[in-house]
This record gives sequence, structure tokens and C-alpha cells, in this order.
Amino acid sequence: MKTTIHVNGEARSLDLDPRTTLLDALREHLKLTGSKKGCDHGQCGACTVLVNGVRINSCLSLAVMHDGDAVTTIEGVGTPEHLHPIQTAFLTHDAYQCGYCTPGQICSTIGMLSELSAGAPSQETPPGAAPVLSDAEIRERMSGNICRCSAYPQIVAAIKDAAKVMA
Repeated sequence: MKTTIHVNGEARSLDLDPRTTLLDALREHLKLTGSKKGCDHGQCGACTVLVNGVRINSCLSLAVMHDGDAVTTIEGVGTPEHLHPIQTAFLTHDAYQCGYCTPGQICSTIGMLSELSAGAPSQETPPGAAPVLSDAEIRERMSGNICRCSAYPQIVAAIKDAAKVMA
């Protein structure tokens, strides 16, 4: 099937088997290998990308479902010369060890902070209250992104600092 996806601000036309996941389209067809194939079952979050600003596990979504959508991968977040505030915070707080989960963690953080600023509640948000960026709130909202190296304290600290800079 022919499909056009706007990846990191550039329209990319693809001719894909309709069973191709968005992750495989990005990695295998467009050679954007920043998004990682961890579990390939939507359990680890290593493949997290933003679709129209919303975070998704790209291994669980078919590429042809995103015809005309805007997809942002880690390659579209900041540049080596001008890092995104979240990337800077991850470096400052050493919020990575092996780095395998980091692209998904960063894309998920961008989506999570957007959800939070829109007032979307989580399991940690008290009924009727506005969500607050507490450690517990961050941990709940980022629970779909696993770090096998257990850098969670650094990740939480990085997210809190990046949120201050971005506010």
C-alpha cells in the first residue's frame, strides 16, 4: 500500500506491505534506527515515538494507519548543536546507562509533559485535582518505559529539571 507519513517534518512516501509496523517502516524502510525494537510487544517502550504529538508504541501500530500523520522520532528531537531541554537534562543527570531505552524515554517524556500540561489525569492524580509533577506522578506516567539498567532516579530528576526549563 502506498502511504505518506510526515517524519520529523519531511513527507516520506512509502510502498509498504499493510502488515508493516510503524517501527519497522521507520527502522527498515526509512533507516531511522533511533527508535529501538525492544520487546516488539508494546511492553518496554523502547520504540516510543510521537504521532501528531501523542506518544505511542510504534511496534503496536501499523504504518499504513498513519497516512498523512506527523511522526516525530528521536532523530527529530533536537540536534547535536542544539539539544532539546529533555536531552540536555538526561545528559546532565546521567539518566541513561546503556542508552538503549533513552530514545523511547525521551519521546515518552515529551508526550507525557504535553499530557500533563493539558490536564490529563493519571492514576496518581487525586479525583477532581489538577495533576502535579511529583515523583510519583512521573513514575506513573512513565511506567510504560522500562529501563533495564534501573536509572529511574536519574530519569525522574531529569524530567523534573527539563519541565522547569520548558515551563
